[in-house]
Amino acid sequence: MNFNMEEWEPRTNLGRLVKEGVITSIDEIFEEGHPIMELEIIDALLPDLEEEVIDVNLVQRMHKSGRKVNFRVIVAVGNRDGYVGLGQGKAREVGPAIRKAVDDAKFNLIKVRRGCGDWGCVCGREHTVPFKVSGKSGSVRVTLIPAPGGVGLAIGDVGKTIMRLAGIDDVWSHTRGQTQTTVNFARATFDALKQLSKVKASEKDLKNLGVCST
Repeated sequence: MNFNMEEWEPRTNLGRLVKEGVITSIDEIFEEGHPIMELEIIDALLPDLEEEVIDVNLVQRMHKSGRKVNFRVIVAVGNRDGYVGLGQGKAREVGPAIRKAVDDAKFNLIKVRRGCGDWGCVCGREHTVPFKVSGKSGSVRVTLIPAPGGVGLAIGDVGKTIMRLAGIDDVWSHTRGQTQTTVNFARATFDALKQLSKVKASEKDLKNLGVCST
């Protein structure tokens, strides 16, 4: 669905500031810690987000009127340049479930720290993770390790999709647990990327690692 700025009628003060051009970057919102309550804000500031369906599954539950069957969909969104989100949606049909998952992923959008964190690589580009970090979900634990340029994405297919959407070209990884559980693998990978912003480092160290200040 194409976003039309002219037809958008903001319902929040933050939305009005975006539409009026007072706020022109998603970074301004993240840095101030403002909650995003309207999807149109993300559509306006990050119009180039791509969507990838990670997993589609049938889920059943018993109800007094009988067995209820829904589709559960996991979707990742990203602009391949430092922003990525992961979301889930449920509905009786696949299409609406995907739409819900995409919206959820946009609300869960994060900015990913990137750099040149491998000491054997001095290219200075933002092509890998700047630090070793780990994330977990359920029994799955994913550790991301900086890699030199040209290594590629040494991680499972689900992780590859999330890394590409985040704009990471090279990474080593180590996984533990039931990694064949797609949902937990995706969430653990996403959690590891979230941990990047929590690592404390001096401006000098960040500059040496090729990380742009956030």
